[in-house]
Amino acid sequence: MADKDVEQTDERGYIPGPWWAGLGTWGAVALIVFGGLAAAWVFFRLPGTPDESASGYYGVSKVIAIGLVTVGCTLLGRRRTRAAAIRETNERERA
Repeated sequence: MADKDVEQTDERGYIPGPWWAGLGTWGAVALIVFGGLAAAWVFFRLPGTPDESASGYYGVSKVIAIGLVTVGCTLLGRRRTRAAAIRETNERERA
């Protein structure tokens, strides 16, 4: 068969991203607040708290860490975008 007779597709399958990938800034802030509330819940041993508080704190710390990393990445991305836009504007003014 000639190459033009063969239809080539790039179907590698869909691999979903992590659940926090599309949170954005406010979603990440909400995640941090939720983690703080959950930490207070574990601290006061309210109903539903695990028998070992260390496992509760471990889960809460993961939620807070994901929120902090997402906020940091989002804010750094915005800062880089603004810096690139300012740099582009300055280059246009010079020309």
